[in-house]
Amino acid sequence: MTELLSKIFVKDRENVTDPAVRSRYGAMAGIVCIVLNSLLATGKLIAGLFTGSIAIQADALNNFSDAGASVISLVSFRLASKPPDRDHPFGHARIEYIASMIVSFMILLIGFELLRESIGKIIEPSATEFSILSVIILSVSILGKLWMYLFNRKIGKKINSDVMRATAADSLSDVVATSAVLVTTLVLHFTGFDADAYVGIAVAVFIFVSGIKILNETKNSLLGSAPVDEQVAAIKKIIAEYPEALGIHDMIVHSYGPGHTFATLHIEVDGSHDVFETHDVIDNIEKRIENELSIVCSIHLDPIVTDDEQITALFAAVKEKACEISPDITVHDFRFVKGVTHSNLIFDIVLPFESALTPDEAKACLCQKIKEIDESYETVITVDRG
Repeated sequence: MTELLSKIFVKDRENVTDPAVRSRYGAMAGIVCIVLNSLLATGKLIAGLFTGSIAIQADALNNFSDAGASVISLVSFRLASKPPDRDHPFGHARIEYIASMIVSFMILLIGFELLRESIGKIIEPSATEFSILSVIILSVSILGKLWMYLFNRKIGKKINSDVMRATAADSLSDVVATSAVLVTTLVLHFTGFDADAYVGIAVAVFIFVSGIKILNETKNSLLGSAPVDEQVAAIKKIIAEYPEALGIHDMIVHSYGPGHTFATLHIEVDGSHDVFETHDVIDNIEKRIENELSIVCSIHLDPIVTDDEQITALFAAVKEKACEISPDITVHDFRFVKGVTHSNLIFDIVLPFESALTPDEAKACLCQKIKEIDESYETVITVDRG
């Protein structure tokens, strides 16, 4: 069904990096979910009022909030597709993250309201009646929500959208919530035991957990999270195809929303080669990364000495000393300035965030170890966190 709808409503549907195509996918998904959630919510509200079930009424309210979330999603995709402007030079794609956060707040609000209503019913009990109509509506709702989960998950994966993934997660939580309400209704009919309020509390907790999970994932996207390993590996794989690239360091990947990724990095090259030829190679690498990975890449050229045996040996010795401190510390941008009374070793190290050492401790420890090589060596160390 997802493929059929995308064929009908999404022009150029395979070009998912195009903001216009992503917007069409978002519009299609938003409209489908608004219609289905509104129908389910109306049916449940009627059944809940007829039977007096607080759980069914709360489930109806949850579906109405889902319809509202779909409206937010629909608007966010339209805004995210706007081109860059003077105030937003990197585009508007991060609006999807804001929309996802709004969805998470709505989920948390529904969870709170359901918890409040359920506790209220425990304090002041009211009778719940059985209705075959409510069983039919709840069963249809479970099937409908399961389809929406699969529908939104597939689109979210295809266009790499946090909003769609959040919507899919919400639909799955609704499947569990509505299933619990259905079980409670059947238990009431066959045993006479009314667990409506207690199931309402359990469903509220489940909804809370779902909302907090989405909020946490969105928070990471807004704050800026580390690039996925596959993305870094893909960049390194392209660079490794060029023998002129002798080393990579200081790679930073910035994401301004789906389809808006930028990367900066340094590539070490032989300083004795013609700078214009080397620069041409760097240009080709940047173009390939953008064309093949849809990442706008800016590469800094780092010339290094490769034909001086003394510097090569000294560089190896410094790397060995760094490894003695921690095998995870790497050394790059190594330069050696020989003097009369002392010589300067100028280089950068990458200190992992997981290291027990602070940057100052790592520098002090490495300086001391380099003195073991030669007392006249002074160090100028820059610490990068990787």
